[in-house]
Amino acid sequence: MKHSTIASAQTIILHCKAKGIKNIVISPGSRNAPLTISFTENPFFNCYSIVDERSAAFFALGMAQQLKEPVVVVCTSGSALLNYYPAIAEAYYSGIPLVVISADRPSYKIDIGDGQTIRQKNVFSNHIGYSANLKQDASHASEIYNSHIVPKVDSKKPQDTIQAYNDSELNTALNTTINLKLPVHINVPFEEPLYDKVSTVSVIPNILFEEDSNSNLNDKIEDFKEKWSSAERIMVLVGVNEPNAIDQELLDVLGRDSRIIVFTETTSNLHHPNFFPSIDSILAPIEKANNKEELFKNLKPEILITFGGLVVSKKIKAFLRSYKPTEHWHIDKLKALNTYFSLSHHVKENPSIFLKSIVTSKKDESNYFNFWNKKRNQYQLKREEYLQKIPFSDFKVFDSILKSIPNKYQLQLANSSTVRYTQLFDNNKTVPVFCNRGTSGIDGSVSTAVGASIYNITPTLLITGDLSFFYDSNGLWNNYLKKDFKIIVVNNEGGGIFRILPGKEESKTFNTFFETRNNLSAKEICKLYNLEYLHAEDEYSLEEQLRKMYKTTEKPAVLEIKTPRLINDKILIDYFDFIS
Repeated sequence: MKHSTIASAQTIILHCKAKGIKNIVISPGSRNAPLTISFTENPFFNCYSIVDERSAAFFALGMAQQLKEPVVVVCTSGSALLNYYPAIAEAYYSGIPLVVISADRPSYKIDIGDGQTIRQKNVFSNHIGYSANLKQDASHASEIYNSHIVPKVDSKKPQDTIQAYNDSELNTALNTTINLKLPVHINVPFEEPLYDKVSTVSVIPNILFEEDSNSNLNDKIEDFKEKWSSAERIMVLVGVNEPNAIDQELLDVLGRDSRIIVFTETTSNLHHPNFFPSIDSILAPIEKANNKEELFKNLKPEILITFGGLVVSKKIKAFLRSYKPTEHWHIDKLKALNTYFSLSHHVKENPSIFLKSIVTSKKDESNYFNFWNKKRNQYQLKREEYLQKIPFSDFKVFDSILKSIPNKYQLQLANSSTVRYTQLFDNNKTVPVFCNRGTSGIDGSVSTAVGASIYNITPTLLITGDLSFFYDSNGLWNNYLKKDFKIIVVNNEGGGIFRILPGKEESKTFNTFFETRNNLSAKEICKLYNLEYLHAEDEYSLEEQLRKMYKTTEKPAVLEIKTPRLINDKILIDYFDFIS
């Protein structure tokens, strides 16, 4: 086994190994050679090569999303590092542990005109859990070090001081990502030569571990129990949530309590016959009703309980901001966002543990659930009726896709129209659903899905719009696509979601700069990356191609579904009128 001769590279590798961080995504470069050599030569690590740094970071994010443990991305100096930023922002807001390690030029070469050199220190300061800026080793290329660095170092043994500092920074960074589930940035300057190797390491790093802090609810739990027992209207709203995070027994208790409405989304990964999985199908008819003020007051909860990540529905946000609950409890061990401007308690505990400690079945009947359950049953019947009367369109396509997904597939969703359409339909409860809802960007959906598929034993399906797919087609530029990886591209020739937003008008400006109309096809991309290409443009061909795509194939498959650009928005808007 070979190691870089540079002490800081050895130190980073030993810290990662000690803390069980074994998946490393490397983008090729020269300045990061000491890290590349050290990671790839060590059999403890699983190393992946992704050329495009933006894609590499989302690939690592998808892997970390599934493993629930830190994944490392490594790049060379200069603008390469900046390409990580979209994935870092997503990891920051989604609570995904991503370790960004960037090789840097020595400090005396910054801002003097050297190539591939930018100000890399603290470059992600607004969206990072911790920025560790390591010091350059005094023991490597010592003549150059003595010429440029020594006058600034107040120590007779500079390498000992540097080693202690670097150990401290690495401990802080890696403990932060492990315990707080946040991305961290480790910037390390390397002096040439970069490619020298040794057989044994020369450093003994000081590695420290921090225990996850425990909650302290004992003194408050009785107060929560009392408020829970006395409340007549309780709303539970769940955002992005890991599959199987809540015990089914607890879900059954919530589902049977007539005082409780549980609103979920596709990304909530919670299922119960009495839950409300299509929030907008409840709220949109209220907005159109003559007595909407009365209905909104009837829906307003006394206690709002939230857990999970960000919520897709804009309508529920608008409703709860206008009709504020008396109390809002958010349950999360790490953070609580005041999304509805009414946060009263941040409960720093696992949601399942907290709810088990306060939830008890109550026999007194309340009309809260029963009233809104009738509304839910009505829109479900009306939705099926509406599907029978509309032509081939995005709305009909998403209904067909979601009904077709085989049991236990992993489902990855792109943002924009894709994730919003899926909120309107029932989902297979055996299918876990994931989406980058931290920043809700269309960038990185392909790369994330590929990374998420790596350690998944069941097939992975990505559903995406055409813009998201073409934007991140570099996500297919790697050697890690599994044969059972599937993509469905709903191609409505542009950003169809903009056609339902206020201010839409048919004009050259709208078509070019908002909808971004295009005539691109996924067929040529499939040729480029040697993927099986399937195509559908009506109900019959869609049914036939869906059956074909789910069969075992010798290579990954892409099904492109062409939908009519000019009627999709009207059909979606008319749906809410129809169920109202």
